[in-house]
Amino acid sequence: MKFTHLFLLLLVVSTAAQAQKKYEWKTATAGGYTYRYVTNDPMGTRFYTLKNGLTVALSPNKKEPRIAVRIPVRTGSNTDPKDHTGLAHYLEHLLFKGTDKFGSLNWAQEKPYLDQVDNLYEQYNSTTDAAQRKTIYHTIDSVSGIAAKYAIANEYDKMMAALGSQGTNAHTWVEETVYEENIPATALDKFLTIQSERFRQPIFRIFHTELEAVYEEKNRSLDNDGWKVQEAMHSLLFPTHNYGQQTTIGTIEHLKNPSLKAIREYYYKFYVPNNMAIVLAGDFNPDEVIKKVDAAFNYMQPKPVEEYKGPVEAPVKGAVVKEIYGPSAETMRIVYRTGPSNSREAFLADLTSSILANGKAGLLDLNLNKSQKVLGASAGVRQYKDYGVFVLLANPKQGQTLEQVKDILLEQIDKLKKGEFDESLIKAIVANYKLSQLTAMENNANRVEDIVDQFIKNRGQGWDKNVAQLDDMAKVTKKEIVDFANRFFLADNYAVIYKRKGEDKNIVKVEKPAITPVETNAGKQSDFVKSITKDALAPTQPVWMDYNKDIQKGKAGLADVLTVPNKDNSLFRLNYYFSMGNFNNRMLPIALQYLQFLGTEKYTAEDITKQFYNLASSFSANAANEETTITISGLQENFDQSVALFEHLLRNCQADEKALEALKDRLLKSRANNKTNKQAIAAAIRDYAVYGANNPFNYVLTNEEIKSLRAEDLVALLHALPSYKHDVLYYGPSPLAKLSADISRLHPMPKAWTAAPKAVQFKPLKQAANQVLFNDYDAVQSEIYWVRDLGQYDPKSTAKINLYNNYFGGGMSSVVFQTIRESKALAYSTYAFVQTPAKKEDDYTFVGYVGSQADKMNDAINGMNDLLKEMPKTEQNFVNAVKSQKKDIETQRITKDAIIFSYLNAKKKGLTEDVRKTVYNELDKLTLADIAAYHQQQFQNQPFTYTVIASEKKINVDDLKKYGEVKKVAVDDLFGYENVSRAF
Repeated sequence: MKFTHLFLLLLVVSTAAQAQKKYEWKTATAGGYTYRYVTNDPMGTRFYTLKNGLTVALSPNKKEPRIAVRIPVRTGSNTDPKDHTGLAHYLEHLLFKGTDKFGSLNWAQEKPYLDQVDNLYEQYNSTTDAAQRKTIYHTIDSVSGIAAKYAIANEYDKMMAALGSQGTNAHTWVEETVYEENIPATALDKFLTIQSERFRQPIFRIFHTELEAVYEEKNRSLDNDGWKVQEAMHSLLFPTHNYGQQTTIGTIEHLKNPSLKAIREYYYKFYVPNNMAIVLAGDFNPDEVIKKVDAAFNYMQPKPVEEYKGPVEAPVKGAVVKEIYGPSAETMRIVYRTGPSNSREAFLADLTSSILANGKAGLLDLNLNKSQKVLGASAGVRQYKDYGVFVLLANPKQGQTLEQVKDILLEQIDKLKKGEFDESLIKAIVANYKLSQLTAMENNANRVEDIVDQFIKNRGQGWDKNVAQLDDMAKVTKKEIVDFANRFFLADNYAVIYKRKGEDKNIVKVEKPAITPVETNAGKQSDFVKSITKDALAPTQPVWMDYNKDIQKGKAGLADVLTVPNKDNSLFRLNYYFSMGNFNNRMLPIALQYLQFLGTEKYTAEDITKQFYNLASSFSANAANEETTITISGLQENFDQSVALFEHLLRNCQADEKALEALKDRLLKSRANNKTNKQAIAAAIRDYAVYGANNPFNYVLTNEEIKSLRAEDLVALLHALPSYKHDVLYYGPSPLAKLSADISRLHPMPKAWTAAPKAVQFKPLKQAANQVLFNDYDAVQSEIYWVRDLGQYDPKSTAKINLYNNYFGGGMSSVVFQTIRESKALAYSTYAFVQTPAKKEDDYTFVGYVGSQADKMNDAINGMNDLLKEMPKTEQNFVNAVKSQKKDIETQRITKDAIIFSYLNAKKKGLTEDVRKTVYNELDKLTLADIAAYHQQQFQNQPFTYTVIASEKKINVDDLKKYGEVKKVAVDDLFGYENVSRAF
């Protein structure tokens, strides 16, 4: 018999009752400030508008002593001048360079040189003769070098690190520039002082090296096929609107001809209070915070802002097609243009995308993914203020053309238009959306990002619709969706992008200018920063885990039961945790993939998927190298039904030869795609460097072994899985005694555990001499990694290694970033860290990285090698690193089932207590000399394995011989898919 839909009935009743409540804007006054709020807003968000027009949005959340911050500005590539595209993005980078008060040792002496640089760039911008341009740039480089002697590179980032901020960053997109931080709650006063100063009078110093970082970012986009597809998608749907006519990074021509004068004019035009917001979510009292924000930003003066008014686009006609070429796997998109963000069309388009694809029970999910008719398909909406983009995407199986995939997607659109879906799907979407909202609201970053989205699109005026969205979705009928689909999806009102595998002959990279490394004045501080850091932040009491108290332990049959109570809501997560994985049986990961396509005697695979979705619950089953985790999650009221449904599937699934053949086909196609994916190649070659030709990455079934898999063997493995030793992990509202009884009832145990197959062991290589592993890949960029084994795990070294990572290579204030990017302009992305192993028997591994233009490869390698030979020692940066580490630990709150996984991870390392307590107490005892001694011992004059991914057309492979013996490694050797002889 089918499972009851009691949950859906209860949902309908509760939704009907909730619909009677109004989500209305109200006004209130507290502490002398008036704010607006929406009734029944679960985030309790207050919207203030200060006298100068600055929007302040506050969402209190006391779950942890931190505050997520976003400072959005309503400007992006839409508002770039036509002759200076990419300007908003440039400006975002420059807002990290300081003001006349910080970022400079002596502003009065620095200013004349920066004025010269300004004027030189104007000359450079207007000069077309190549020789003259080269001469002017040489002068820019020379004068910039003098100016840099007075500059303090990355002083902003160092300040934020000292405050304990996490995630210091920013991004620019079509109509937004957003500055991002996550600070300790006790740092709010200092943070507001810094931000107030940051936006008062930004100084565009160290410009030419930052410009080079943007060049690198542009070149990375040229290597990114996904980015190229995205640009094509926008240009086809928006032939006149700036969404499609101006890219965020800008054109190569405009990148080569920047104007500091134009950037400054842009700043004063758009960075005004009535075009900005301060958005905070976290541990604070809003009545107190609004006063502080007002005091910090009331100096800002409003100005009229002329918003970009895009043209009205004519309807798309003719099913426009564009082809994109690149080295990665083939894929395709069908894209439609939707209406403005606050329109009914945008709302229905978003809901319709969930009917097509919600990851579980949408038309694409069931008819294409579950039926394995394509490699993978999905749908979604990217909504902007004026328009949105409705995307249908899919990847082809073996032997499938992109044109065939397009037809398969359009068949699903036809089914939608004919109403070939259950009306109950809408209710289930609402229930699952509610579930995801409950989870998302616990995270401060999710809160601020939701608010920022509304501010950018309509200054927050649509927050009432955002809060009411669940109710509004529940009112939509199947007829309304079908009527909308027939209006929206016409025969020729879309564009198609085919991403084909092949050489992109249109790539023109940004050439490397001649840049002399600049002084960074590492360790020096401006008077402003000294005033900020002279008084320590009020301490926050760390909270340590006590595994004996925080975790309740019991038994259910043979299994250990570990639980943490959920006192906040009615959500649960149940895990079956096995100490066996791919290393024990290479069939196990594939068997768990196969499970999602199987049915039982009672239910088809589609029936099971629908039932899970209707219960607003889900399951996942994943085998890592040494562990396997099965997770069932959802609402506690549906715990019994959800667990019973999964148990029924696992224990009664039936072999399906057709599903297996389709899975094999998809696996083989995915593997072929992996061999064209630069990120996958990078992961593979790093494991090759650590372990050699036989390594964890390529310990997989060969293609021939995949082809010979038998359905009955995979099903037998699935049926046998509960007989292997495993723990039961639970986070939810059910008491331990009841849970243990429920597990004993729902999850039958064997009388004795079945012994797991012995796991294969991998030991890292000990580098005796430098070696270079090279993979030829068609790309503008070169990707370089340094790998070195550092010996067995030692818990006594945890504090030192964590501090070393923070100081040397772990962020924008680190030695590596300061030198490679800020001083030498050799890369957009660079880092270095010591990777801690998961088990006490395993070794530490060092990984360094620089992603640079191919013509900078040698300079980049030498730059990192110089740092590895001799680590720069700066006492102030070390002090900041200690402060940052301590604040991170003080404000970290490990909660929910993360406590259980922390305990299990500690056990694997031989630890019985929260290691953070030891680390915290040791940090103040460590000195810069300790970190320097560790660096010298581990890296100075020591051999490394270099891995280089680059195009032989763009680098000289013989250059690599300077660093060690060169071995060319083909992708077939990296992935282990071919039927070759391997000794594991």
